[in-house]
Amino acid sequence: MNNSSSVKKYTGAKKRTYDQLINVAIEALEQGKDISITQLSDKCGISRATAYRYFPTKSDLISAVVEQSLGPIFLWTSDKDKVEDRVNDFLVFAFPQMLKHEGVLRAALRLSLQQWAIERSKITEQSQKLVRGNRKEILSKLLQPLKQQLPEEIYNNVLYSISIIYGSEIFMVLKDIWNLENQQVITLVQWIAKAIINQAKEDAQIELTDEIIKIV
Repeated sequence: MNNSSSVKKYTGAKKRTYDQLINVAIEALEQGKDISITQLSDKCGISRATAYRYFPTKSDLISAVVEQSLGPIFLWTSDKDKVEDRVNDFLVFAFPQMLKHEGVLRAALRLSLQQWAIERSKITEQSQKLVRGNRKEILSKLLQPLKQQLPEEIYNNVLYSISIIYGSEIFMVLKDIWNLENQQVITLVQWIAKAIINQAKEDAQIELTDEIIKIV
């Protein structure tokens, strides 16, 4: 599931059919329902063969609905130089959009877990795997200023850590286990991100000091 550039472009009647399939799928997923491509075609009143031409696999369908739902996030940019401001502004912008489409994101997570289970069991041949890679590209761009400021290992630790709190997985912990409200989730995520960046800068300073001492 890569950037929005992977979304197929349709025009005319094909675009109307594609949009109908996407919108009906989003509506079902936002209600917490699972939906197969066969069920989707029936709901839209189109042939199953047509639906499968647009979405050959469940992974293709889920990737498309996620990219449609989170489109504004992919287009987000910042003119801030300070990385703490960039990250804070991004989280304030992105999380309401993610929470608005929580059902879609949970569906992507559910499919990923199902595919993991199938792959582990080796009972059936693995179908096309859902590649959940949007956050890698988004966060790498977001944290770019830190790449010049931190040693590579520390920068990677920041990237990996922020990726844990940016995504649907955090909903399961903070909402399902701790019963936090949406705004509480956003506030806590901002706090965690700030702590991660501050710790990284402190670690980098300690590492630099140690190197200076060794030279002296």
